[in-house]
Amino acid sequence: MRLPRWNGRRATATSASGRRFASALCGIALVQPLSGCILGTERPDIALNIPNLYRAAPRVPEAALPKLDWWTGFRSKELTALIEEADVGNFDIAAAVARIVQADAQARVTGAALLPTVDFNASATRTRSSQAGSTTVVTGSGAVVTGSGGQSERVSYSGSIAASYELDFWGKNRAALRSAEEVAVAARFDREVVALTTMASVANAYFLVLGAQDRLRIARSNLQAAAHILDLIRQRVGVGTASALDTAQQEALVAALRASIPPLDQQVRQNIATLGLLVGRAPENLTVRGGSMSAVAIPRVTPGLPSQLLTQRPDIREAEANLASASASVEQARAAFLPSIQLTGEQGLTSTALKNLFTPQASFYTIAAGLAQPIFHGGSLQGQLDLQRGRQEELLQTYRKSIISAFTDVEKALIAVQDLAQQERLQREVVVASRRAYDLSEQRLREGTIDLVTLLQTQQTWFQAQDNLSQVRLARLQAMVSLFQALGGGWPAKRGGMVAREASWTPAPPRIPPNFPFPQ
Repeated sequence: MRLPRWNGRRATATSASGRRFASALCGIALVQPLSGCILGTERPDIALNIPNLYRAAPRVPEAALPKLDWWTGFRSKELTALIEEADVGNFDIAAAVARIVQADAQARVTGAALLPTVDFNASATRTRSSQAGSTTVVTGSGAVVTGSGGQSERVSYSGSIAASYELDFWGKNRAALRSAEEVAVAARFDREVVALTTMASVANAYFLVLGAQDRLRIARSNLQAAAHILDLIRQRVGVGTASALDTAQQEALVAALRASIPPLDQQVRQNIATLGLLVGRAPENLTVRGGSMSAVAIPRVTPGLPSQLLTQRPDIREAEANLASASASVEQARAAFLPSIQLTGEQGLTSTALKNLFTPQASFYTIAAGLAQPIFHGGSLQGQLDLQRGRQEELLQTYRKSIISAFTDVEKALIAVQDLAQQERLQREVVVASRRAYDLSEQRLREGTIDLVTLLQTQQTWFQAQDNLSQVRLARLQAMVSLFQALGGGWPAKRGGMVAREASWTPAPPRIPPNFPFPQ
C-alpha cells in the first residue's frame, strides 16, 4: 500500500498527525520479521530404532541400490516396452499428476494471505430525484413560494485503489503456507508411489502371462505323452496283457489333462487384458507375444542398508511430508489464539463533474489499523487445536508404521527370494529324477517287466513335477519384483530438487509459556 502525499494546503496539525500514524504503522510492519521466534513448529520425536542390517542379508551389504530402470534386469524387451508405456499412459499415474497440480494451486491460494490485496474500484452514477413532491418557503417579506423539490438529475464519478494487509505477527499464515507446501510435496511422493506400484503390477501381470503360457505348453506336452501311453495300453488290451480298468485309469488321466488347458488359456487372455488397462489401452488394441519364463533373467539385487529406505521409499517420504504438514497446522491452530492485526487503506478521486475528477480537490484517502483478540469462541479455537494435534499424532503413527512396514517388506522379500531360489533348484532335481523314472518305467512296460500301476504313478509324478516347477519359477520372479518394490526402486530420492529429510526429528521446545491464557 502506498501512503498518500500531502500538499501544502492541508492543515499542519493534520499532516503531522498523519505522519505520526504512518510512522506507527511502519513500525508495526518492521516488527513482523521478528515474529517467527514467538511460535515454533511442534515437531514430534519419531523414536524408532533403525536396524543396522537386514536379518535375511547378514553380510555387510554394498552401497548399491536398485537401478532406476530395475525392470531391464529381467532382460525382456517386451516387459521393458510395457513398463515404459505404462509410465506414460497409465490412468492412475495421470490422476496422481493432476493431484500435484491441485496441491500446487492450493499452496498458491494459501500463500496469498501473506501478501496484500489490492483492488481498483471505479464507478459513474447518475441519479434523478422525484419531481412529484413540492416545497413551501416563506420569505422575509411574508411571501409564500412553492416549487418542486431538489435537482432533477445528479451525476457523480469516483475511482479508488483499496489495499488491505494482515500482519502475520504470530506466523499463522506462514504456518498455513508451510502446511500446504508439505501437502504439495506429499502429492509428488504419492505420484512416485503410484508409479512404482503400477510398474510392479505390469511386471507381475506379464510374468503371470508367461507362467500360464509355460503351464499350457507343459499341459499339452503331458497330454500328448498320456495319449501315447493310452495307445500302448489299448494295444496291450488287444493282446490280453492289460485290462479294461487300466484303460479307464489312463483315459481319466488324459481327460484331466484336457480339462486343465482351458483355465490356463483363460489366465493368459485375462492377464493380457489386465496389461491393457495398466498401459492405458483397450485389450483389443494390445498384443502380448509372451514367451517362456526360462528366457527371463533373474537380476541380482543389493538391498543396501535399512537406513537408506528412509530416503528411498516414496511412501515413507509421503508419510513424512504429511506429518510435517500436520505439524505446521498445529502451529497455525496455536497462533489463532493470538491477536490479529489488519491494515487497510484506500485512496482515490471522487467528483460530481468529470472534468474535476483529476483535480487535487477531488482526492480522498482512508487509512485504518485494526486489532482483533479472540476472547470467547465457544471452545472452537481449542477444539481446532486439539483436532490438529490429534491429526498430527495419527500421522506420526502412520509415519512410524510406514518405516516398520518398509523394513518388514524388505525382509519378507529377501526371505522369499532366497527360499524360492533354493526351492527352484530342488524342484528341478525333482523334474529330472521323475523324468528319468518315467522313461525307465515306459521302457520296462514295453519289456513287460513292470505293471501299469507303476507306469501310471511315475507318469503322474513327472507331470506334477513339471507343473510345480513352473509355479515355483513364477513365484521367484514375483518375489524379485516385490523386492524391487520394497526397496523403492525406480525413482531417484532427489527427483525434482527434493532433498532427503533427516532420518529422525528432535522435538522443538515450546516458545510460548505453558500457562499462556489461551482463550476458549
